[in-house]
Amino acid sequence: MKTKYVEVVPYQEEWKKAFLKIKSELDQVLHDVDVRIEHVGSTSVVGLPSKPIIDIDIIIERSDFSLVKERLESIAYHHEGDLGITDREAFKYVDKPHLLKHHLYVCPKDSQEYQRHINFRDWLNHHEEDKVAYGKLKIALAKKYPTDIDSYVMGKTSFIENIYQKIKENGS
Repeated sequence: MKTKYVEVVPYQEEWKKAFLKIKSELDQVLHDVDVRIEHVGSTSVVGLPSKPIIDIDIIIERSDFSLVKERLESIAYHHEGDLGITDREAFKYVDKPHLLKHHLYVCPKDSQEYQRHINFRDWLNHHEEDKVAYGKLKIALAKKYPTDIDSYVMGKTSFIENIYQKIKENGS
């Protein structure tokens, strides 16, 4: 489901609880599979303004994808494919009003995309100046492109790539 209106709001403590509630539902069907469920994206960075959408990566062994997909389908998540991003399988849902809006991805543990998510999250959680700058950029872009998610995302690209470069230079 593509975002129709771009809204960036101040950081909410409730996002942690919302993630844990979603994680609990996922754990119920994946409890016996070797997975790790990670809160990623802007809502996982304490103090960072964000769109109020929880991003979640389920980290798996590559060989477990079919089983994980089957289990997710049993609780009304539907596989959408990689949506053009290698080693990141997207899942959508319909009718989960008891949960905050979220994006769900399944990534192999050796996935570069998963590593990028974790490194970016951890960098912003430990580098206040970059976190503040990113928050200001997100707010400005949401105001400039309130009905154009593609332009909003493109407007963040150079900042994000700059952070990835810093991560690389720091050996993270």
